[in-house]
Amino acid sequence: MRILMISDVYFPRINGVSTSIQTFAYELTEKGHEVTLIAPSYGDDTTEPFEIIRIPARKLPLDPEDRLMRRKTITHLIPELRTKGFDLLHIQTPFVAHYAGVQLAKALNIPTFESYHTFFEEYLDKYIPLIPRSWLRFAARRFSSSQCNSIDRLIVPSQAMLDVLHGYGVQTNAHVIPTGIKPEQFTVADGPAFRTKLGIPANRPALVHVGRIAHEKNIDFLLNTLVRIKQQIPDILLIIAGEGPARPHLEKLAQALDLTDNTIFVGYLDRNGELQSCYAAGDLFIFASRTETQGLVLLEAMALGVPVVSTAVMGTKEVLHDGEGAIIAEEHELDFADKVVQVLSNQHWKNALAAKARPYAQQWLSAVMAERLIEVYAQAVECT
Repeated sequence: MRILMISDVYFPRINGVSTSIQTFAYELTEKGHEVTLIAPSYGDDTTEPFEIIRIPARKLPLDPEDRLMRRKTITHLIPELRTKGFDLLHIQTPFVAHYAGVQLAKALNIPTFESYHTFFEEYLDKYIPLIPRSWLRFAARRFSSSQCNSIDRLIVPSQAMLDVLHGYGVQTNAHVIPTGIKPEQFTVADGPAFRTKLGIPANRPALVHVGRIAHEKNIDFLLNTLVRIKQQIPDILLIIAGEGPARPHLEKLAQALDLTDNTIFVGYLDRNGELQSCYAAGDLFIFASRTETQGLVLLEAMALGVPVVSTAVMGTKEVLHDGEGAIIAEEHELDFADKVVQVLSNQHWKNALAAKARPYAQQWLSAVMAERLIEVYAQAVECT
């Protein structure tokens, strides 16, 4: 098949959507399918084993990490795209990419897929504080239902997210297909070298959090919980990897909570070794986001044999199974802190969780998820 994808984000912009696109595109390409991705230009663009058409884009004043593509430039591609004989179009994001993608699919007379990656209902109020939360939730629901009902097939990474969309009134034919992990990316990591690079003693207990540093990730809760952990383990360290708009706030909060010596922000890390070593440098991976449609970082940590302590909400509830490489905690500082301390204080228990983590993560192999996506693609193409 010849597959056309379009997205408002892609590497070098690092986030879960970029990771999902790359993971599926790699697998599709390896299985003999042809993938073309339309994505913004960032000026220092990456190269891939599949075709990428970069669209001129401008920075957004309130979100300098992202770019806004020029829709006219995309529609001008229609004559060229017609010559390539695409079988389907897969929209990855709901902004310019959605509206331009729907237009492209109609012009090319091919079925339209769209992935729903972001739980916007629990997202918008973190960035638009002057409008009542109830108004924003209503707007997010209408926005999502309108877009999801305008395409042919919907791809959702978890049943929990699909249930929410059904509650919005989404009736489009939908399929639950999570993003998988490529095992070869999570077999080699050098945690001790990462610690040495940052000057972290080998015996210092360390927690790791990886992800976009955004308000909806609930990292405030983790810092407040760290205060309680510190009362029992004074030299505890939390390594926070990633970037995002909440970083200045979190750095100030860490200082206010007297956690300056107990936290370290390491920024974005290269996914070809450095990120994996960051995961492996931790004794535990901790997570408390309420808005995940899946929670891929949890699987990445477990694939490297790093046990997880996390809340289980939305998509993370489907990824985690208590005792199988992970301990599920309540979003309550005392409960979460107690579970972290218990695992760190019991080496036998921690080792047992680590031993179960790797095989558990293997259930989400990217090759398996790609086969499921290919099957859904083929069904739609046959019906056209």
